[in-house]
Amino acid sequence: MSLDATSRSGPATNGAVHADGAGTLGDPRARTVPSWRSIDWREHQHWLVVDGRPVNTIALGDGPPILFVHGLSGRWGNWLEQMPVFAQRHRVVAVDLPGFGHSPGGAGELSMEGYAALLDKLLGELGLARAVVVGNSMGGLIAAELAAAFPQRVERLALISPAGISTFEDRFTQRTMPLVRRFEQKLALAAQWAASNSDMVTSRPRLRELALKGVVRHPSRLPAALAAEQVRGAGTDGFLRALEAIFEYDLTPRLAEIGCPTLVVWGDHDLLINVRDAARFHELIAGSKLVVYEDTGHMAMLERPGEFNELLARFLGSSD
Repeated sequence: MSLDATSRSGPATNGAVHADGAGTLGDPRARTVPSWRSIDWREHQHWLVVDGRPVNTIALGDGPPILFVHGLSGRWGNWLEQMPVFAQRHRVVAVDLPGFGHSPGGAGELSMEGYAALLDKLLGELGLARAVVVGNSMGGLIAAELAAAFPQRVERLALISPAGISTFEDRFTQRTMPLVRRFEQKLALAAQWAASNSDMVTSRPRLRELALKGVVRHPSRLPAALAAEQVRGAGTDGFLRALEAIFEYDLTPRLAEIGCPTLVVWGDHDLLINVRDAARFHELIAGSKLVVYEDTGHMAMLERPGEFNELLARFLGSSD
């Protein structure tokens, strides 16, 4: 089915918690919530033109708004385990950033500041003065930049394995760019093939492992249909330009400017952005809360959906 429509729990220590994902936080999916597969997502699709760019936007539900921001090689479908749950009480919005999913990237550079400015204007187009903003990886970097540059827009902030610290500081990541450029065409063709054959790729255990091993800790544990929706986001024209923009952007000075309540979530087996960054985000964002899931990779919201959803729900309902 394609959606293409056009700790061990333990006491907190200075706000940090380790969790093993054993179910101690409960499972919001036990509520009467429609499965993402039962929703006709085309009914909730909107094309918004922001700064002359068409942006594929999915919005459903009513109530206080939540904006979900995907990462590199991602798309709005990265949030399939969250949107039906939170749409019961919230207006939930997820976008394909320009250059990803169905949103065309166009010519020219992509920048993290530019993406944040685009989201500020997109919220305005939707008539949303403020929103909770939730971002993963590159989307976490953009969400943090949005909170620093446009604080009036962000009521609360949740960051899942955000980029922006070691992705700038680690010289090894910088040295990978010439290699990526050298094999750009071959990498793009391979990614496009995987995206166009995502159902087949994710239905075969070895191919699913190959496609997702660097992203999630246990690809075999993702339902095949959900895994297919993640692979479907690969091979878009924004990947290389956005990757360069991530490597070039130092988020560290901006983190002290974030004044809203912030939740930082990481997996202790994140192979893309080292979990060491978690403590630094927690330290640099005043008053932030940190949760690290054990035996979890780069996408805790998909790998631990029940626990993550309840964690986010508790964060939204907290008084600080």
